[in-house]
Amino acid sequence: MIGYYVHHQGNGHLHRARSIAAHCPLTVTGLSSLRAPDDWPGPWVRLPRDDDGDPTGFGDVTAGGRLHWAPVLHTGLRGRMARIAEWIAATSPALLVSDVSVEVALLARLLGTPTAVVAMRGERTDAPHRTAYDLAELLLAPWPSTLPEPGWPEHWRAKTVHTGAFSRFDGRSPAPADEPTDGTRQVLLLMGSGGRDVSTAEVAAAQAASPGWRWAALGGPDGRWSADPWPELCAADVVVTHAGQNALAECAAARRPAVVVPQERPFGEQAATGRALTRDHLALVVPRWPEADDWPGLLEQALAHGGDRWSQWAPGDGAARAARFLADAASRQGALSCAPR
Repeated sequence: MIGYYVHHQGNGHLHRARSIAAHCPLTVTGLSSLRAPDDWPGPWVRLPRDDDGDPTGFGDVTAGGRLHWAPVLHTGLRGRMARIAEWIAATSPALLVSDVSVEVALLARLLGTPTAVVAMRGERTDAPHRTAYDLAELLLAPWPSTLPEPGWPEHWRAKTVHTGAFSRFDGRSPAPADEPTDGTRQVLLLMGSGGRDVSTAEVAAAQAASPGWRWAALGGPDGRWSADPWPELCAADVVVTHAGQNALAECAAARRPAVVVPQERPFGEQAATGRALTRDHLALVVPRWPEADDWPGLLEQALAHGGDRWSQWAPGDGAARAARFLADAASRQGALSCAPR
């Protein structure tokens, strides 16, 4: 039995968990404030939220810089931690995967449950991250080993498994975009649900400045939502996206040329991902939303660059590899717990 904690912010954590659980030979129980997805293959434990209510009453949520999120005297936080503890006591999981919560990883380890932490790029040497990464049995890095995160200590690297990026689209065959019949090419603006740094006016200005391109948007407050954006991805001549792990994994699975605009995120996560993409020339990365007049040249540059190099970022079997690593780790822990003492 494996437990998999899924953070409720955005959709990327859930998509990643679904991809791994679908390939895992062991039972995977999801633990999250989110509702269970229809295709989840195992049990699901619904957790109370720990971020509702009046923020002015949360107190020092960092406990003096030692944690990331632990609001004081918060009923939801107390309830979610109690529910996780009850589940661990009742099922004795061999491994708990945290994607991502330092506090959940600490709770599991304090209850004697080995943990795997889904690693994230950026500056993770603050005290809470160091504690969670140090105590983990393994770190799951959804990026290629050829592009490691700089500055990690050796003992982190020694227990890191690099799977390459993966998404719900692993295993699908990307199709080339159709040649335009009227000379107009397609741009897909792929925005996430975890926050947005680009305004409607900026997008409109980019569209107006690039008349040879027809823009469509998925996600964000102004774009359509699609349960399966694969057809739109494959139809795009160029994808414009932020540098979130899930969005990039889906763009990479479709092998689409891309303009990547990292957004401001805690710990500089997307900026660090953008630097990794630039190091291996995987996509055209710009540090901020470009001026409107720059867009025609950027789109042409991305189109000329192509999307074939995405295979180095997302080889297509990352979710299966992640599931195998986690199942092997759980099996090792199970064998240890059954060994005579």
